[in-house]
This record gives sequence, structure tokens and C-alpha cells, in this order.
Amino acid sequence: MQTPARHACWIMMAVAMSPAPVAYAQTAYAPTQVAVEAGSITAIDHWQMQDSAKAQQGGAAISSMGFPTTEWYPVTGRATVMAGLLENGTYKNDVFYSDNLRAVQVPDASGNLFVTPWWYRAEFALPKDIAGRHTLLRTNGMIASADVWVNGHQVADHTELAGAYPVHELDVTRWVRTGANILAMRVHPADPRKSLSIGWVDWNPTPPDNNMGPWRGVDIVQTGPVALSFPVVLSTLSLPGLAHAALTVKVTAKNLDTVAHDATITGTAAGVPMQQTVHLAPGQTQVVSFSPSTTPGLALDHPKIWWPVGMGEHPLYALEMTAAVDGATSDRAGTTFGIRSVSSSLTKQGYRQFFINGKPLLIRGAGWAPDMFLRDDPARMEAEFSYVVNLGLNTIRSEGKLENQRFYDLADRNGILILAGWECCDKWESAAKTGGAPWTAADMRVAEDSMGSEARLLRNHPSVIGFLIGSDNAPPPAIATMYVDTLRAADWSLPIISAAVPQATADAGPSGLKMAGPYDWIPPSYWYADKLGGAFGFDSEVSAGADIPRMEDLLRMLSPQEQEALWKYPEARQYHASADWSTFAVLTPFDHALAQRYGTPTSLADYVAKAQLDNYDNVRAQFEAFNAHRDAANPATGVIYWMLNNAWPSLHWHLYDYYMNPAGAYFGAKKGNEQVHIQYSYDTNEIMLVNHTLDDVQGLKASIRVRNLDGSVRYEKHLQAIDITGNHTKSLATVPAVAGLSSVYFVELELAAVDDQPVSRNVYWLSTRADTLDWAQSNWYLTPVTRYADLTALQSLPAATSEVHATTRHEGHEELTTVTLSVRSTAKTVALFQHVSIRRGARGELALPIRWNDNDVTLWPGESITLTARYASQGTADPVVEVSGWNVQAQSVSATATQGTDH
Repeated sequence: MQTPARHACWIMMAVAMSPAPVAYAQTAYAPTQVAVEAGSITAIDHWQMQDSAKAQQGGAAISSMGFPTTEWYPVTGRATVMAGLLENGTYKNDVFYSDNLRAVQVPDASGNLFVTPWWYRAEFALPKDIAGRHTLLRTNGMIASADVWVNGHQVADHTELAGAYPVHELDVTRWVRTGANILAMRVHPADPRKSLSIGWVDWNPTPPDNNMGPWRGVDIVQTGPVALSFPVVLSTLSLPGLAHAALTVKVTAKNLDTVAHDATITGTAAGVPMQQTVHLAPGQTQVVSFSPSTTPGLALDHPKIWWPVGMGEHPLYALEMTAAVDGATSDRAGTTFGIRSVSSSLTKQGYRQFFINGKPLLIRGAGWAPDMFLRDDPARMEAEFSYVVNLGLNTIRSEGKLENQRFYDLADRNGILILAGWECCDKWESAAKTGGAPWTAADMRVAEDSMGSEARLLRNHPSVIGFLIGSDNAPPPAIATMYVDTLRAADWSLPIISAAVPQATADAGPSGLKMAGPYDWIPPSYWYADKLGGAFGFDSEVSAGADIPRMEDLLRMLSPQEQEALWKYPEARQYHASADWSTFAVLTPFDHALAQRYGTPTSLADYVAKAQLDNYDNVRAQFEAFNAHRDAANPATGVIYWMLNNAWPSLHWHLYDYYMNPAGAYFGAKKGNEQVHIQYSYDTNEIMLVNHTLDDVQGLKASIRVRNLDGSVRYEKHLQAIDITGNHTKSLATVPAVAGLSSVYFVELELAAVDDQPVSRNVYWLSTRADTLDWAQSNWYLTPVTRYADLTALQSLPAATSEVHATTRHEGHEELTTVTLSVRSTAKTVALFQHVSIRRGARGELALPIRWNDNDVTLWPGESITLTARYASQGTADPVVEVSGWNVQAQSVSATATQGTDH
């Protein structure tokens, strides 16, 4: 950014809590058993790890059988050094609580743990019959670099194995044997300012180890004399009818032997059989291709088309390839792929517009963050993708921190588009900055290897729609050309984007993206402006800054002193806002706006309640403004909320917090991204319908009410027989000037289907005094406000009570809890911003992660709403539903379990 993660697996990741100490391994792990079959890929699933300052022997000794490792740390296969230390319970205190991480960053009596190389040692066992086999060691990225030994022999050094992203294969056949083998890696310290690794800027504190380690893991590959790699399927889809697709299949075959071989390459793509025999000289590499001209079946009629979420289904096809030499299987390769078309063009105003299968779409996404220590948790990643779908988003942007294969597989299966790219503010952009150090030849080699490896990883995934070769700066000409040439050499067919800022390169052209802020607090009306980060064009990263978690999460991330400062002292630095960058280390703009608009907080609970209202309102407005302007003369084509999630518990930039506890920002985003949606425009007072689906909808009914603070209806309008075209918006009405409004008033919108089933419901709390922005004093992260809307009268609302009825049904590996909230018609006031949570038993933990159909809802007397939540089954206690709200008395009810289905 600009600066000066299956139902059965739905479990809450407990990484933020300090693990119980793990004893040092007294004996070596059981070796990783390498699969027998040719074409197998076996991940090293555990290591033993130690600081080279303590393990001072050389690689030959450490990679020999019998080397003593009694004081080494046992760690998992993708552990960075810090992840490994946490896994072993090295630190008594939770490093995510308060500023405990500072203590890790300060050298202890034995010195700084992270300025010397660390050893990673693993034992792997090869099957008995390996005659004629080749054993390859595949490293999938190293932070920052590594020297490698196998069975006492050095097989690579850190000049060869450098960089977070390059994938390298080393043929270690001559150094391995049947049975036990030892692999040792000396991993060198990382510094994102000096190496092409991973940096964090102001996202969170810098990890003390700078993420050093084999963060994407190491594999042992078994192959015969001819190895297959880099399978790819390129599809050309007929537009606009989508009735035909032509597939081109490629795979790279390499003869690993010192003698020539004839290899028969066979396989299927989308069920279509393919076969070709090639002659390979010793050491020769050849790309073997299949196309409709050689294999007519690759011209598909009526293919299954992959669509983004909300626009259609996401079917995937399989590619399976086999190489045979002398009648025996030598190697296998395969992938999944989807058939779809991706293109982009520039609007008349110069902004990028994406098209999927010939249809324009509004990119509605958010920025991805992995775990701060790059810990690999498949269950958490699946849960995070389910949140993205539940939020109604269609895109994730990855600014660096590019993920492993599983991430893109999940994106494919869920229909989530991926905008990938390099990160800002460290070595990746140093050569593009004024006064930045130019890259060396070694840097260029690592960058080229990184680009090639990422292209080969991403290109088969239908979810991926482009690559940003720059973030806050476009690359210099030589580097830009290298990136583009490398992508094209890898059969990259997707848009190549120069940067996330409005810059161009000769090879990729204008970016068509803007990055004009804000990153800090602005009012909801900001988003409707035609300036800076307003809803026009493509905003590559933008939000109103602070996103305050719910109370239970603040209590487990902040010390009592930090909690007090959060609501009392707006100028106080907060380690969980920004530990390193002064711009965002304080929440002053947010806190000042909160006090001016809603009233000075009187307690932490009051602060949190007001923050939830503000976060909901502002996040909803951001997405709704882009909805409103998607069909405008200067159209909105994309918006990336900064950010989706956090790498650690944070007070900034997320739609859901590190503990995956949905709060105001989450439900504001979810509301604004409904597939068929009714909304209010802050700039024109228009009521608009939005249809993000491709299907036309007919016969809708809408109700518009303007209510005073006391609930009295000051304006009402009902509309019938409303039709809206797919993939479009429609203006329904304009709310007129209404006389006699209270200083705070409400706009209540309801949309129903032809059969009266609810489609969308939306409630706004507004002030008769508008927020006034000082545009002339804008900077890169905010626009000042000279007058704030006055919403303080909300503090005077009488207490309200909701009737709550809840039941739970067991469905497969999930619980489905249904909650009905009702306000009696005889009640005297609105029940504002009711939040519903579920606990596992009366005093149990919160049921997280959890997917609601809606939450943070507002009801007037006589109204009711039914909410549903899905979450993982766990334990036997009946769930307990907790309801609270702005002026709603907190209460708990048992969500009695009923007989359900088990499927």
C-alpha cells in the first residue's frame, strides 16, 4: 500500500494464544516416507531447526546420519523461524497481546536470534526399488536464501536458492540412497530492504525473523528418466455466445538421463484423450503441445463455463498427463483448469474495466494478508474464503505475500477473482524510487525466476484475472520489460498491469488504476464525490482506516492501559494500530470524528458501540457508492477495500479481525454487497436498485420510509412491479426534502420479491447537518473535515427490548441456528443496531468462524426479522444466542437443538 482463509475443518485457529511449551526432540523424527510411484511429490512434513550460532558444525556433518539433534526444535514443514519457535512454546507470553512482541525483537542474553543463519534438518526415506529413478529436491521459495546439503554433499548454495518465490528443482539422484537420507539447509537471514522476500510496511509489526525459512515448503519428487513439468491449458472461448472453446495443452518434457529416450506423452484434458511421442536427446527439454489441429477433440462444443461468484457456477476441468519410456511410467503431471475469458480495457476516462466471458463487472474486493509469521493453516484459509463469499465480494487483491497452490484452488472453487502482484515499499520497488538503489544482476535473476515461477503457478487458475508488476510505483523500463517478457514466455494470457497507481510502462501500458487514498477516517458522503478516492474509476486500495473489533477481541489483544487509552486518549500511540509507522500509530482522525458525530465516549464499551455504528455505516457507503456509479458517465469499475483481513490482531484495515469475529465493518460490507440490493445515495438522495447477477429480475416491490428519531414516519412511498436488468443498476426514486425532521432521522428501505419474500432491507441513520470536507487540504491518506454530522441525539434513544426465539438444526458437519428478533407493536422506540452472537453453551466460547445471512439489524415496533447462522459442529451443549444493541438490553436465550439432516 501507499506509505511516506471445508465445513469439517471449520475450527477457530488458536495461533494467537501462547502454546504450551514443547520439549526439545530427544530423538530424530521418523523420516518422511517418500511415495513409491513415479511422478510422486512428497512434501517434507517436519524439520528440526536450530540457530547456527549454537549448531556451529558444517553442512556436511549436519547432513550426515547420526548427527545429534537433542537440543533442536521440532517444527512443521513450512515453518519460518519465528513460527517454529512459537510452535515450540519458546515465549511464555502471547506475542499478539499488547506489545509483547517487542521483547522478541530485543536481543536476549544469548544474542539476537535472527541475525545468524538457521539450520533446517530433515530425514526422508526412499523406497527400496529406485533403480532407473531420479530423485529431485524441489524448493518452493526461500526467505531469504539457503545453502543445501544431502547426505554430506553440498548440492546448492544461497546464490542459487534465493528469493521468496522462485521454485527450484535439484537433481540429487547421485547423492541419495534406498532407505534413510538426510537433508540439511542453512537458511540465511532475511531483510526485505535488501532481498526479494516479504515485507510488511505498516500492515503490522515487522516479524523479528523477517519470515526467514522455507515458507512454502520443500518437496521430494520421484521421476523416471523423462520428467514432466509445467502443464498448462490455454482456452479460447467464443464470444458472446460461449458455445465453443478451443483448448491448447502444453507440458514440458525433460530427459534427465545421459542417453537419448523416446517418450510417449499421453493424457486427457476435459476428458479428451491426447497422445504424442517425442525423441529427447540427453538433457534435452521440449515443450509438447496439443491443439485442435493435432487433436480435434480439443475443440469443445457447449463447454462448461467458469463464472465469478454471483454471476454463475464455477465448474473445473481436469488435465492429466503421463510420460512413458520403454512402456513404463516415467512421470505424471496434472492440473485443474476452468474455461472462461478474461479481458480488460480502459474507459474513456482512462480507468481499467474488467470483462469476464464478455460481460463487464464491477470489481468489489479487498486486500489479502496471510498470518504474520506465515503459518500454514488449511482450515483457516478455507474459512476465510467462506467469509469472502458470505461478504458478497468477488475479488481478492494480493499485494505481495503471494500464496500457495491451496489459496488459488479455493479461489477457483468459490468463484473468487484474484488480482495478484508484487508488493511495495521494499526491495521489490527500490529501483523504481527516486534515490533507490539499482538492482544487481543477481536481483534481476531472482526477480525473473520469481515472475516465471508465479506465472506457472497462477496461469491455470480461472480465478486469476491479472498481475500487477508494480504496486506504489511502476517498475523501471528494464525491469518492466523483463517481467512482461517472462510472463509472455510462460503463455500468460491475462492483463498485465503496470502498477496500482496511475502510471504506465512501455510494455504494459497505462495501469488504469488509482491510489489517491483515503487510508484514514473520512465520512460516508466522501465516497460519492468525484474527487480523489471517490467512487469513479478503479480504486486499487482504499478505506476509512480504523476498524475496531468487538469488545471480547479488544480484551484479548490490548492491555488494560491500552484499553483505557483507546477511548480516553485519541493522541495515544497504539501498538496494534501501527507499531512502526507514525502516520497510523494513532487513531486521532477516527476518534475525533467519533466524538464529534456520536458524542464523546464515556467508557470502553461506549467507544466500541459507537465504533461499530461508524464502521458499518462507512464501509457500507464505500461499496454502495461504487454500486451507484457503475453505470455512470464516469463509471466506477473497481474498488479494493484496504484490507480484507489482518496478519495479526489490529485496530486498522480489516473487514473481519484476526480472531474471525464479524463486527460492524463486516456486516456493513455484507449489506453493501448484496447480489440484489436496495440502497440510498448520500449525494443525490436517490434510492437505487443494484443487480450484480446476470439474471433479469421482475416484479419486485419496494418500500421507502423516512422516520424521525421517535419512529414516526415522515415520508413513505411504495413501488410495485419493478424490473431490473441483470448486471445493472436502476434509480427507483428520489427522497424529497421532508419537513419537520428531527436532527437525527432514519431512512428505511425494504425490497421484496413478487411473492413477498424479503430480498433486501437497509436502514440508514442520518443527520440534518451534513459532514463538510475540506478538499483543498487533502493529502495522500485523508481529507480533513471542517464540520461533522451531528448524530449525538442517538444517545437519547430510550431502552428497547427485542423478543428472541432461536432454534438449531444439525446439518452434516455444521449447525444451522435460526434467530427471530421481534419488537412488539406496543414498544415505544426503535431497536437500533442489534447484534447477535452465538456461544457453545451458556459460558462457552463464541462459535467462530460463523456465517450470518444478516446481522447488526434495526427494527421498529411491530417489525421482526429472521436471521440464520452456520458454523462448525462442536460439543454437545445447546448453543446460546446473545443479543445486544445500541439501545437494546442484552439478553441470552438457548437455541434449542432440533432433529436435522446429516449429509
